Amino acid sequence: MRRNAVTLFKCLLLFGTLMVAGPLTLKYLFSGSEQLLGRESAGVFDNGPGYDRRASREIDPPPLPAKLDGKFSVKRKDWHNYAQIEEDTKRAGTGEHGTAVILPPVDEAIKQELYKVNGFNALASDKISLNRSLPDIRHPGCKTKQYFEKLPTASIVIPFHNEHFTTLLRTVWSVIRNSPPELVKEIVLVDDDSDKVFLKAELDDYVKKHVPKVKVVRAEKREGLIRARLIGAKAATADVIIFLDSHCEASVNWLPPLLEPIAEDRKTVVCPFIDVIDYENFAYRAQDEGARGSFDWEFYYKRLPLLPEDLKRMPEPFKSPVMAGGLFAMDLQYFWELGGYDPGLDVWGGEQYELSFKVWQCGGRIIDIPCSRVGHIYRAFSPIPNPPELGDFISRNYKRVAEVWMDEYKNYIYMRRPHYKNLDPGDISEQKALREKLGCKPFKWFMEEIAFDQPKKYPPEEPPDYAMGELRNPVSNLCVDTQFKGANERFGLSPCIKDHQGQGGEQNFVLTWHKDLRPFKRTVCFDVSAKQPGTPVVLYHCHSMQGNQQWKYDHRTMQLYHMVTKNCLDSNPDMHELYMNPCNQQSGTQKWKFEHINETAILAY
Repeated sequence: MRRNAVTLFKCLLLFGTLMVAGPLTLKYLFSGSEQLLGRESAGVFDNGPGYDRRASREIDPPPLPAKLDGKFSVKRKDWHNYAQIEEDTKRAGTGEHGTAVILPPVDEAIKQELYKVNGFNALASDKISLNRSLPDIRHPGCKTKQYFEKLPTASIVIPFHNEHFTTLLRTVWSVIRNSPPELVKEIVLVDDDSDKVFLKAELDDYVKKHVPKVKVVRAEKREGLIRARLIGAKAATADVIIFLDSHCEASVNWLPPLLEPIAEDRKTVVCPFIDVIDYENFAYRAQDEGARGSFDWEFYYKRLPLLPEDLKRMPEPFKSPVMAGGLFAMDLQYFWELGGYDPGLDVWGGEQYELSFKVWQCGGRIIDIPCSRVGHIYRAFSPIPNPPELGDFISRNYKRVAEVWMDEYKNYIYMRRPHYKNLDPGDISEQKALREKLGCKPFKWFMEEIAFDQPKKYPPEEPPDYAMGELRNPVSNLCVDTQFKGANERFGLSPCIKDHQGQGGEQNFVLTWHKDLRPFKRTVCFDVSAKQPGTPVVLYHCHSMQGNQQWKYDHRTMQLYHMVTKNCLDSNPDMHELYMNPCNQQSGTQKWKFEHINETAILAY
C-alpha cells in the first residue's frame, strides 16, 4: 500500500509540474515563432521591411506559413458567390450566358458605321447588359477548389484609347460582379488621350455615380499601351496589380485563383486562361484548354503543348515561359523592383517578352491558372492608327528586348530579321544596369531550363520545308488560290496565274517543316475541323502544333493527305471548290502538283 501511495504521489507531482511549465514553454516557443514568422511573412500584403522573403529564388516555393496573429492564414474557404450563380441561371435576354447576338438587317448600316471605328460589332455590345451573365466553362475541378481565406487586395488597371463605351463599362462591371468586394481595392481606368466625347465627362459622371471603386486617370498626351500601363501602375495602391485590356469580361470566381499563388510567393506572376469574345456577335467561348506561352525567332507569339505532368494535375497551375500579353497579375512592389516595363518601349510590341524574360531570368516565375478565366475580344482589325512619327517602333522594341535580355541568342532573331541589325534601339544602359543589379541569369539558362522544349517546335535554325510554289490540279489545270483571305474564310480554285499574265490571286504555298500548309510569308494555314466527307478547308491562324493543320504530301500519288482525318484534299473543278474526301488514288480531282518539292525531306517525313 505504501509503495502504491508513493507511486501515486510521484504521478501527481509530475502532472502538476507539466500543468505549470507546459503553457510557459509553449508560450515561449510560439512567441519566438511569431517573431520569426513576422519577419518571414511581413510585407506580403503591407509591403513591410521584410517583404523579400524569397531571396533563394525558389522555382517551386513551399506553402506560406500561418501567421499566429491571424493576418495571414493557410485556412481555406470557398470564395464562390452561390447566390449570384443561382441568380444568373435565371437570367434571360440578349447575350445572356455568353450567347451570340444576332442583329436584324435593319441595323446593318449602324453596325457597319460602328465597325469601322472599333474593329468589332459595337452595336451588338450595345444590345447586351453591362453586367451580363457568362457560361461557367471552367474545368469541373475548379468548382470545388478552395483558396486562402485571407488574400491580398488587388488594383485592376485597365488602359484604353477610344474604346467603345459599353465594351469598356462591361469590362469594369464584370470585374465588380464576379469578384469578392473585399479583394478589389480599386479599378484604375487609364485614358490614353482618347478623343471620343463620351470617354471624357460622361465617363467621369458615370463612374462617380455608379462605380465608386473606379478612378479615371488621364495621360496628358498619347503614350501608347505600354506607358499607359505604367501610368496605371503608378496610380495603383493595392498589394497586387492586375492588368486587363479594355474589351474583356472577367468570369465566375476569377480573382481568388489569381491571388493565392502571389500570397504564397510574391515573385510569382500569374496569368488567367484567356477565352474568346467573338468580335462579330459577342458569343463567349473557350480558346483552348491550356498551352504554354512561347515565341518563334521572328518574335511571333507561339504556344507549346502542356507537359505530361501538367495534364495529370489539371486544373492545377502550370509554368509558362512567356505570358500571352497584357492580362496578368503580380505583386505591385515586385513589379517595380523589376523596373516595371522598360519605359523605352514605344506604344506596343515586345513588352510581354521583355517582362517574361526578366521575371524568369531574375528569380521569379510565371504560371497560368486554369481556374481563372477572362474573355477577350480579338478585333477583326485594328482601327487605331499608329503614330507615324515613331516609324517602325515595333522592330525597335524587339531589338531593344533582344539586346538587353537574349545574349548570343539575339543573333537567331537577326538571322530572320536582318534589318534589325542596323536599327538604333535607343539608350539601353539603364536596362542593362538593372539586369546586372538584379543578378539575372543568362538567356541560355532560360532556354535550357524554362523553354527547354521550344527548339523542337521552333528551332533557332529551321530545317528545310517539304514543298513550295503553285499547287496545280493537272486534270483541270486549275490552281489553289487563297486570294489573300483571312482566318475562318474558305477558298478554292482559280485559273493558274502562270498561265494568265496579269491575273491577280495568291497561289504561292509552302508545306512547311511544321507540317502545315500555308500561303507564302503568311501565318494562316489550311485547317480541317471534321472528318465527314465534303468538309471544307478554311484558313486559320497557324499554331504549329499540327492537329487540324497537319498535312503530308505523297509525291508518287500526288495526293495531299490530312493526318488527323485521314482524308485527302479533293476538288470540284466546275464549282471551283475545295473540300476533303476519303483518299482515292484513281481520282483525278485529288491530284496535286507542287511546283517544287524537297524529295529528301518528303521521304524522311
